[in-house]
Amino acid sequence: MNRDSLIQSVREQMPERRWRHVEGVMETAVILAERFGGDPVKADLASILHDVAKYWPVDRMEQVIREEALPSDLLVFDKELWHAPVGAVVAERQYGISDPDVLDAVRYHTSGRVGMTLLDKIVCLADYMEPGRDFPGVHKIRELAEHSLEEALIAGFDSTISFLLQKGKRIYPLTVAARNDLILLSQNL
Repeated sequence: MNRDSLIQSVREQMPERRWRHVEGVMETAVILAERFGGDPVKADLASILHDVAKYWPVDRMEQVIREEALPSDLLVFDKELWHAPVGAVVAERQYGISDPDVLDAVRYHTSGRVGMTLLDKIVCLADYMEPGRDFPGVHKIRELAEHSLEEALIAGFDSTISFLLQKGKRIYPLTVAARNDLILLSQNL
């Protein structure tokens, strides 16, 4: 499937406002890839696909998580996390994406993970700071992203964790582990 056909197919699966977010992530991810020595083509592809399952019904996502033996602990955490690993399955099965870097960037764009790859970081950070995002702290994240993916991502994870704490929600352990790993990495630089 060529890029235009992929875009058309993914775009049809979400409201127009979400597609504008995806476009913002695509633009931001390519900028970050060029800034930090990543692959802009892979960043663009992963960004196109990152929210492909975002508007699926919850029961359909749950079915994919169970049938594909995705981490079952997802099911006891916020459903907002589910579309990322489900999206990686969709990218592979429906769109024939076989590049593990791209699939992992889609899979971990909401949670992060220990040992995030450069592409993981780029897509996750682009999702946090694309131009359409407007939440307390986003300007700081954008400023940090001028010089450090890791520092900007730590600020992004801090924002997510703080939001979840304020709402009294559970925090997905992989997000805490990703944040801690990035702090360790930044201290060793």
